[in-house]
Amino acid sequence: MSDSILSAHHLVKTYTQRSGRFGFGTTQVKALDNVSIKIKAGTTLAVVGESGSGKSTLARCLLQLQPIDSGEVIFQGQNLAKLDKSALRDIRKNLQMIFQDPFASLNPRMRVSEIVGEGLLVHGIGSVKERLLQVHQMLERVGLTAADAQKYPHQFSGGQRQRIGIARALILQPKVVVCDEPVSALDVSVQAQILLLLKELQHEMGLSYLFITHDLRVVRHIANDIIVMNKGQVVEQGSVENIYNAPQQAYTQQLLQAIPGRKAA
Repeated sequence: MSDSILSAHHLVKTYTQRSGRFGFGTTQVKALDNVSIKIKAGTTLAVVGESGSGKSTLARCLLQLQPIDSGEVIFQGQNLAKLDKSALRDIRKNLQMIFQDPFASLNPRMRVSEIVGEGLLVHGIGSVKERLLQVHQMLERVGLTAADAQKYPHQFSGGQRQRIGIARALILQPKVVVCDEPVSALDVSVQAQILLLLKELQHEMGLSYLFITHDLRVVRHIANDIIVMNKGQVVEQGSVENIYNAPQQAYTQQLLQAIPGRKAA
């Protein structure tokens, strides 16, 4: 479809796990079982499900960080699985990721200027001076200061570290950003600030988000459409309003009823 910027068709990903009393046996686990999704340009698609539902595996497969067993991932008309390493590297500028844990995802030995500017360096964009200027501008755009570029991650709070992670993801001006549980490690008050920032940046930069979360309460504030995953399969999908107001599947109803303060349907 012409309105989708990133789509996946019939993705299958199987893992082999050890099983049996002494671990000599093996079991096949389908992390993704015939999963198809479509992200419309400039919108947010939320992927919701409990731990082990396949959400993070989907994210890694979409970004080609893990190989898929079968299916295809299409970005702007190109099948990513069929690209060679050089072509995939060029495309990766447009596909970036914000990680769940702002404490674990930033290298403690690197200054913020190095962390945020690493993508520019890898892709050979600009001179040293030009890269630093871009880093300063991006830090200010996410609510930090140019002076923060010289600091190390341990000098920041969790919310500030996630802002650094967002700056790192956006420095290359990507078209699609995968947000993998980006607020789950943060206090509730900080979560709201980060969600608002993500929405502002989406409007400013024309970004498309794949927003992965187990928390349906968060989704309502940021997503346009939702897919619900359980045991590697998409069990329900639709607009935010339809999923919230008229969920069709018992699993989706259970997730909604788990939201604090929400009245049972």
